[in-house]
Amino acid sequence: MAMARLKLPGKLEHALLAGHPWVYRDHVQRGFRAATGAWVEVECERFKGFALWDNEGPIALRMYSRKRVPDEQWLGERVAQAHELRQALLGEGTNAYRWLFGEGDGLPGLVVDRYGDYNVVLTYAPSVSRLLPWLVPALDRVLPARGTIQKRGSELALLSGELPPDRVEVLENGLRFQVAIGAGQKSGLFLDQRENRAHVESLSGGKRVLNLFSYTGGFSLYAVRGGATTVTSVDVSRGALDDARASFELNGFSAENHEFVAQDVFEYLERAASKGQRFGLVICDPPSFAKSRDQLRKALRAYERVNRLALKVVEPGGLFASASCTSQVSPEAFRGVLGEAAGRAKLRLQMIHEAGHAVDHPVMASHIEGRYLKYVVSRVLPSA
Repeated sequence: MAMARLKLPGKLEHALLAGHPWVYRDHVQRGFRAATGAWVEVECERFKGFALWDNEGPIALRMYSRKRVPDEQWLGERVAQAHELRQALLGEGTNAYRWLFGEGDGLPGLVVDRYGDYNVVLTYAPSVSRLLPWLVPALDRVLPARGTIQKRGSELALLSGELPPDRVEVLENGLRFQVAIGAGQKSGLFLDQRENRAHVESLSGGKRVLNLFSYTGGFSLYAVRGGATTVTSVDVSRGALDDARASFELNGFSAENHEFVAQDVFEYLERAASKGQRFGLVICDPPSFAKSRDQLRKALRAYERVNRLALKVVEPGGLFASASCTSQVSPEAFRGVLGEAAGRAKLRLQMIHEAGHAVDHPVMASHIEGRYLKYVVSRVLPSA
């Protein structure tokens, strides 16, 4: 069957030539038809390329190559290039990392995380399944795995090898983590915060630390290793806190002076503030508050509220590390939310550090939307 061809509006030429990987459905001429997962030859003035087509969702086309129709050899080259970058950037003592970061590695909609001897595949569009038969051998040629698994929600589909156990032990900067690949969020561990966790370690010495939305205790482990006097981890999930305790034990950290609280974070903060509790370092890393642009206003309100409540339990002159993984919230909007939260709490924020996600999450210059994580550390001062 002949490959479908599609001519796009000239106004998209600049973005496509720059390397933007997406074409939204409202830019595609009405009546165009192709099967989900079909390769489409795209033309737009001086631009020519090859994309995968999806029949549903706001993104109709994901661009993969300007030179030729991708095949198994083409994919294998990109898998090898991506792993070469990770090996150059990640030091010893880390065997959990993002091997493929979708658009950032020229493979839109396709993510692969490595946990020790296991690969976890995530796909963000039905069309991307077209690549899976090529993906497994490409991964194994570079670094053989005991198992390669596709994760959809909490369901695991075995692509090759064997399924992982309920808990997989991995290393991150020399720390040992228990990772629940099947039951965990994302692929099991928030790999994008690796460098930010290490930054928290450098700030924690001699401080009482509060870790909000702690999940499996990543920031908490680094805080303990950094010399925190106490660490309180708060998350609504008892199962996640159980995994945090297990990771404490794996690293030989005593649970003494370290508290695990299974409670809604908003409720915890209101109670802690009313009791006059204060911490020298507070970490606030909530889940995404918006899945689409339509939910942006609601997300901004939620971020303002949780940051305002968290600021009230930071001791004067203490440090506040706040993060947002909501892609719809820009760095500028997030800084604005922090300023608003501080003002409403009658405090001042003196920003001292800003970062994004870890080095194994590269972003193409033409696709700044891929830089979704915001991490801001501030000193908290009384109102002047």
